[in-house]
Amino acid sequence: MISGWLLALIIIIGIAIIYVVVWLTLRTYRNKVAAGREELVGRLAVVKAPLEPTGVVLVEGERWKATLDKGRAGPEEEVIITKVDGLRLYVTRKE
Repeated sequence: MISGWLLALIIIIGIAIIYVVVWLTLRTYRNKVAAGREELVGRLAVVKAPLEPTGVVLVEGERWKATLDKGRAGPEEEVIITKVDGLRLYVTRKE
């Protein structure tokens, strides 16, 4: 026969596990979605192929074709994404 203390301990551990699972599940649903093209506007990108005015930038590990609004940006320069049109980003130089 199981002692009262052991049974109480098993119940407390079970309740704690259920609480943690429910808490993690609810926290997941509260987080804002941070994916998709709409979320790229305003983020920083690093120039990989010179923008004269078109080239390639790196955003969160992904390479994108990009068009610079004016001037030129060299490799490893940071630019700010201002618009997304299909698979092309429109960027401006970081001040």
